[in-house]
Amino acid sequence: METHPPLAGPFAIGTFSAGNGPAFPGLVTGDRVLDLRTVPALGAPDPTTRLTTRVLLERWDTALPLLHDAAGSVEGTWLPLAELRVHAPVEPRQILQSGANYRTHVIDLAVAHEPADGRPAEQVRAEVAAMMDRRAAEDRPYVFIGLPSSVTGPYDDVVIPAWCAKPDWELELAAVIGRPAFRVPAERALEHVAAYTIANDLTARELVFRRDMPEIGTDWLRAKNAPTFTPLGPYLVPSAFVADPGDLRVTLRLNGEAMQDESTKDMIFDVARLVSYVSQTVELFPGDLVLTGSPAGNGMHWGRLLRPGDVMEGTITGLGVQRNRCVAEPPPMTGPSSVTGPSSVTGPSPREA
Repeated sequence: METHPPLAGPFAIGTFSAGNGPAFPGLVTGDRVLDLRTVPALGAPDPTTRLTTRVLLERWDTALPLLHDAAGSVEGTWLPLAELRVHAPVEPRQILQSGANYRTHVIDLAVAHEPADGRPAEQVRAEVAAMMDRRAAEDRPYVFIGLPSSVTGPYDDVVIPAWCAKPDWELELAAVIGRPAFRVPAERALEHVAAYTIANDLTARELVFRRDMPEIGTDWLRAKNAPTFTPLGPYLVPSAFVADPGDLRVTLRLNGEAMQDESTKDMIFDVARLVSYVSQTVELFPGDLVLTGSPAGNGMHWGRLLRPGDVMEGTITGLGVQRNRCVAEPPPMTGPSSVTGPSSVTGPSPREA
């Protein structure tokens, strides 16, 4: 029988569907899911508004106690988790992504990208380590913007575009915003984090740097935002259940073999500093994601990049497991009925993945 890592706390929330029915917010505990549409106290304040996890996050301070009550109640409609499809747990308005935030990861990537006739590996390691120390002292994280259209479910297929030559994985802890945040200090930033979840920030490595315009730098649009390039979930685990986001194990297995296995202790900037930094420029809204960077062990480090048929399994302590199969983008159809762009992929249920 397949086992799943335990969740932190008594419950989590997510987005589910049964058969061909519409997606709905649910509370998961053990192997059951409570359809939160059947909990009157949690109904959307505006009867014309569909209840979603984002609606719950918009009133998180009042919703969380009600979720506690619902978790311990026999009322409402409870469904077997194994019979449901698990979707991405939230539809974010904004995705803010931290780059170069794990010390060992940055050093490893710098060594991997160094030309064969370039600097010795030990020199690269020493120079990059010194740069990391300067960044930490100056308190200036590196953050860029992701697109919500790249988000896919935790058990959906990842479609590798035909143009992508070097697809790579980057498993990350994602902070999910509850209370809106704008220009908040680091010491108050975690008050605005409602939950945590898992994100895999896939990257087309060959497109990160614009070789035709080196002065411009990086091209994160093409490198990271293809459809399905951000598997998210499976669930939103309330931050109240996560004792220390700075002490979680981030593990990605490729076809059963551990590739990333690092603690969030290796982060240069912790969750509070990242949320505070982002909020100095961007107004964060409920449901927005702040991705905190990826630890060492990416494909560039191993010299092994993703290919069709691979299965990625990502876990973070207390947040569950996501499992995504890689598939090739189907060839374009020809003729008047052809449709451009990647095809829609229906993922397996968590028990089938």
